[in-house]
Amino acid sequence: MTTTLVTGGGGFVGSHLCDSVLSDGHEVIALDNFGSGDRANVAHLREETDFTLVSGDVRDLPDLDLPVVERVYHLASRASPADFVTHAIDIALTNSEGTRHVLDYAVEADARVVYASTSEVYGDPEVHPQPESYNGNVNIRGSRACYDESKRFGETLAVAYGRRHGLDVRTARIFNTYGPRMRLNDGRVIPNFVTQAIENGEITVYGDGSQTRSFAYVEDTVGGIRALMETEGLAGEVVNIGQDIETTIGDVADLICELVGGGEIVTQPLPKDDPSRRRPDLTRARQLLDWRPTIPLEDGLERTIEYFRGQYPEDPNR
Repeated sequence: MTTTLVTGGGGFVGSHLCDSVLSDGHEVIALDNFGSGDRANVAHLREETDFTLVSGDVRDLPDLDLPVVERVYHLASRASPADFVTHAIDIALTNSEGTRHVLDYAVEADARVVYASTSEVYGDPEVHPQPESYNGNVNIRGSRACYDESKRFGETLAVAYGRRHGLDVRTARIFNTYGPRMRLNDGRVIPNFVTQAIENGEITVYGDGSQTRSFAYVEDTVGGIRALMETEGLAGEVVNIGQDIETTIGDVADLICELVGGGEIVTQPLPKDDPSRRRPDLTRARQLLDWRPTIPLEDGLERTIEYFRGQYPEDPNR
């Protein structure tokens, strides 16, 4: 049994990660300030003797007196585009100052770390699909920069701690992930489309719908993150984690309308700095981790829609 710290453990991906680690018989400490996470995401773990929930912020980590652990998954950060304007400073500091505190803690504990970076470090990519060697095309002064640039800086810190302190830190560049426990007002494509379809039957597509994304179901993403942690000999590595089947936004909207039971698509102008194409090159993940996503988009959307419908007891389409 190992003891594992999951920062952001009350969040969407973080809570599923807690479930996965606990299911393998390990002890888990989840740290979350619940700025964007939800206690309901881990409520089912309350009676688990190997689970501890700590309410706190990674920016205050030196004052939290956490026990020594062997593994750290650092996922703490708001990731919703809806928060990029209203919480820009919090996001930037969580991914810089907060990450520094997490890495200092890991050095003291001699713990192995997976740092959760993001496909947003690639910005609006000029290389497609995006390999880990691509350095990105990011607007450092745009509305998304608080997240994009601070995650890039977090990667820089991770590399520096590896070189200076010999810290075993691996970086997961996580691509679009969806599934149960996402916030209804998350601001990302799939929760936006599903909540709109359920609430009023009208889905807003920005642009002409030809822009693409590659959507990974959360179970697949968690499997990739865990494989990155547990595979030996990967200190300092960076690996894309996501789905490499590319889908247009318009096709996703059509599929959600079909699965929900109807809906109308309306269009709005494309937001500034919104990437036109996004798909990971998963060659490194397959070679180093022997991992690949397996859950088809339609299956994952059915599970996600069922969860979201549960948040709307009066949904007439249930």
